[in-house]
Amino acid sequence: MRSLIDLELENANLSGLIPASIGNLKNLSYLYLHLNALSGFIPTSIGNLTNLIELLLQCNKLQGSIPWELGKLQSLHQLRLFDNSLSGFIPEEMNNLTRLEDFEVSENYLIGHLPQQVCLGGVLESFTAHDNYFTGPIPKSLKNCTSLYRVRLEHNQLIGNVSEDFGIYPNLVYLDLSGNKLIGELSSRWGQCHNLTSLRISNNNLSGELPSELGKATQLRVCDLSLNHLTGGIPKALGELKLLFNLMLNANHLSGSIPPEMGMLSSLVHLNLAANNLNGSIPIWLRQCENLLELNLSVNRLSGGIPSEVGSLSFLQILDLSQNFLIGKIPKAVGNLKTLGKLNLSHNKLFGFIPSTFDDMLSLTSVDVSDNQLEGPLPDNKAFREASFEAFRNNKGLCGNITGLEVCSSKLSRNVDRKKNSKIVIATVVPILFTLLLVFVVFWILSSSKRRERNTENTPRVVASDSLFEICNYDDKMYENIVEATEEFDSKYCIGVGGYGTVYKAELSDGQIVAVKKLHPLPEGGVGDQKAFNSEIRALTEIRHHNILKLYGFCSHPQHLILVYEFLEGGSLEKILRIDEQAMEFDWIKRVNVVKGMANAVAYMHHDCSPPMVHRDISSKNILLDSEYEAHVADFGAARFHKPDSSNWTSFKGTFGYTAPELAYTMQVNEKCDVFSFGVVTLETLMGRHPGDMVSFLSSSVSSLTPSRSSSATFNHLLLKALLDQRLPSPREQIAAEVVFVVKLASLCLHATPQSRPSMQQVSQELSTRNPPSVKQFHTITISQLFDSSCYTS
Repeated sequence: MRSLIDLELENANLSGLIPASIGNLKNLSYLYLHLNALSGFIPTSIGNLTNLIELLLQCNKLQGSIPWELGKLQSLHQLRLFDNSLSGFIPEEMNNLTRLEDFEVSENYLIGHLPQQVCLGGVLESFTAHDNYFTGPIPKSLKNCTSLYRVRLEHNQLIGNVSEDFGIYPNLVYLDLSGNKLIGELSSRWGQCHNLTSLRISNNNLSGELPSELGKATQLRVCDLSLNHLTGGIPKALGELKLLFNLMLNANHLSGSIPPEMGMLSSLVHLNLAANNLNGSIPIWLRQCENLLELNLSVNRLSGGIPSEVGSLSFLQILDLSQNFLIGKIPKAVGNLKTLGKLNLSHNKLFGFIPSTFDDMLSLTSVDVSDNQLEGPLPDNKAFREASFEAFRNNKGLCGNITGLEVCSSKLSRNVDRKKNSKIVIATVVPILFTLLLVFVVFWILSSSKRRERNTENTPRVVASDSLFEICNYDDKMYENIVEATEEFDSKYCIGVGGYGTVYKAELSDGQIVAVKKLHPLPEGGVGDQKAFNSEIRALTEIRHHNILKLYGFCSHPQHLILVYEFLEGGSLEKILRIDEQAMEFDWIKRVNVVKGMANAVAYMHHDCSPPMVHRDISSKNILLDSEYEAHVADFGAARFHKPDSSNWTSFKGTFGYTAPELAYTMQVNEKCDVFSFGVVTLETLMGRHPGDMVSFLSSSVSSLTPSRSSSATFNHLLLKALLDQRLPSPREQIAAEVVFVVKLASLCLHATPQSRPSMQQVSQELSTRNPPSVKQFHTITISQLFDSSCYTS
């Protein structure tokens, strides 16, 4: 044992104390005891292990102080003590560790100063000390530490001047200094950190203006400078940050208008400019930020009306425009935000009725329109029915069945109904023209498929079939049947809301249960997205596969665009993974079979359709399961036929977290985008949750065939079994081999270079024909070993 060089006992269910005798292993170079339940003190005898290169004790229950004897380990490259219960000061002797590349002591109870010479050797890459009780200055040696890759010092009580304590870091990817007591102005030097993807310095005492040079940090994805004392305007140069998806500048003293250049930030998902002194109007170019999930412009001095273009932000979940000087009526288009969960328009000068389009905002859970000049009845919507009086107080004359409000008079209700009916009449002519064109297109497709020709009157198509339905254009009687079955599309029948429409469960007069998708109305007032409607009909008319959801028919009615599908009892993959009881029934064999079914469907679209079809929105919410857990790909509203000899440029479609990374800088879509999305959903199926940062880690790992340096501290030694859904027992024997193979295959689908991803035909064939070799010691396989099968196959 004294000659032992490498001792790796991570994630081995160890408990109790680390024995002092470990100090007798004088030749030890690698000591891994992380991810256990070890308690007590770190033995001082570890200081005798002078050959030690890596000491990993993180994620245990260790207590007491860091022994000064660790300062004798001058060969140490990696020291990880994070996520324990260590207390006291960091010994002065730690400044002797000049070869340190990783120094990670976060999530403990440490006090005092950080070691000032932590980067004396100039090789420090990862320095994390967040969530402790450190005081005192930023280490002096960090200013010229150009090797830095990741720095996390947030949630301490550090002092210092950010203008003076930091330099230029060509390799820096992640910086978080939030929640300290730092002062000073943001330096223009941050614009020279060309690899910086995340800059977080929120909740400090920064002052001065935002430097326009920040726009040169073109890799920036996250910028959080909230809760400071920044002044001046928002620089136009921020519009150059094309990859930015999270911009938080709230709770500062910024002034001026929101620059139009920010309309170029098409990747934005979260935009929070609240609690500043911004003026001017809400810019209409916000519609270009079509991927926004959160828009918070509250507590400013914005004036004018709410632009109807806000209604085109179809993925929006949070909209807060409260405490401004907004005036005018609430646009009907706001009611098109079908995924909106929180709406706050309070403390403005809005007047008129709340639009009836709000009735269909089924995802809405929180609403506040207080302190305006609104009148008339509240929308017939669950969020409005269940809100308290505080959400409606201090208006001109709102009425409804809310304690504190007057009950609406029957005359007022009749006036509202009359207005609704007149809008329906006005909206009839254009949809009828669309219907005639659509009928002509569909019948052309049907005749080209050698189906029986019918005239183009709006009558039901009679088909000889064992099923009640074929793909056909239903008449008014069928439409009335659907309306009756759903009680005029009552929310209690709603089983899902997507980017293009709301899905209802309907039991028809003959007892057959179907799924009915009613497309969302357009912001301009149309009955629905005719382009998505046509795309879905065309796609599902030309393809037939048992792993693709079957379209029974459609109805282009003056009031609604409707698609009728087979109803699948299992619901979406997303829902099954979210609900613990269902997830525990969803065993490994079923999950692997779902992956195979997905692969077969997408391979069919890419390789057996002519021309090939690209789905563009493969996600867990668009994978539906039947009672036998057979996968069916659904929602073809974004699908496009791919023409190999054309450029195939298009607007962004898809679901964030699943879209291929190249779509951040190009809108050229091909089948490799679906391959990437398939890889994400496959990992989600096995992990039981969205893979999050694991996607970028695996993407860079397969691209270089070595673990990503940016994430190695987090994922490199992570066990595969810890990655999988913990609600299920670990897979065993042959199914364990299949799970390993599926994870490896999914990782290859995440390659950063689209051309290097496998085709879905290759994926489908591999899953169908490959008999993966059995694995030995499944519980010891790490992510870093995943691509070296000699480490785990027998």
